[in-house]
Amino acid sequence: MAHLLRAYNAALIRRPMATQCATAAVLFGAGDVIAQQAVEGRGRAHDFARTARLTLYGGALFGPAMTTWYAFLNRIKFPSPTKSLIYRVWLDQALLTPAAVAFFFGSMSVLEGQPKEAPARIKAAYVPTLLRNWGVFIPTQIINFSLTPPHLRFVVVSVVSLFWNTYLSAANAREAAAESGALLTEPDAVGEKVAVVE
Repeated sequence: MAHLLRAYNAALIRRPMATQCATAAVLFGAGDVIAQQAVEGRGRAHDFARTARLTLYGGALFGPAMTTWYAFLNRIKFPSPTKSLIYRVWLDQALLTPAAVAFFFGSMSVLEGQPKEAPARIKAAYVPTLLRNWGVFIPTQIINFSLTPPHLRFVVVSVVSLFWNTYLSAANAREAAAESGALLTEPDAVGEKVAVVE
């Protein structure tokens, strides 16, 4: 195991973009598998296309963007360690994260072949996802930017993201089902809720 970790660390230093894109692809795919099997209980009805979309998103979109972002944050020089921590966390969570949340739900709509659903999906999922993201990643990034060597910061975020990606996959599936008119509820004539299929 220690040999694998050393090899992975060496790959991060030698080829950061490729290694981090592969890491993101695996962890986004794994997050979707956990979401479908452990959260949604899909069993044999596993949606492999959905897992492939999340894996593609992780490796081809999220991985390159985040690798570039962390390289940028690591290059910025600050006058003190405290200011460095505060500004890096602020830049990450106040500038990048709001755009990244919208980009995720928009990208998923496009990858699912439903680009017209993107604005409604973003509108429905944006605020709750952003607030939950801050609850998870502000503490994570405080620890990450204060204790983790720069070349391992993406890895720390990626490991925490395994669980976050599980949430994102389940949230996206919920929004996709709502957008496609799965089950909506409306009051019937006597005021009770009844299921309506559009």
